[in-house]
Amino acid sequence: MTNKDKKSLHVKTGDKVMVIAGKDKGKSGNVKKVDLEKGRVIVEGANMVTKAQKAQPAAGIQGGLIKLEAPIDSSNVMIICPACDKTTRIEMKVIDGKKVRVCKKCGEQLDV
Repeated sequence: MTNKDKKSLHVKTGDKVMVIAGKDKGKSGNVKKVDLEKGRVIVEGANMVTKAQKAQPAAGIQGGLIKLEAPIDSSNVMIICPACDKTTRIEMKVIDGKKVRVCKKCGEQLDV
């Protein structure tokens, strides 16, 4: 795999983000999962959908309608900086030979 084949996003699992577009605009939550291939993220409590679940008595799963989070495109979320507590874009900097994400507003490192 070459460097051109590697994909990356501005968000990582566990980041606190705010949805900036779509039906859940303004909601915030932590990133539960990141799909690098499709460029999508799953945010806690955002983009809730209803799914019909078939009962599986052998596995002990009860049937009915369940609510779960659906993926959102990563361009529709913005990171909330833990230091300044504002939504911000990020900047990639090399510090001590490591690439780290830095807040554009306050200059604080996001990767600890």
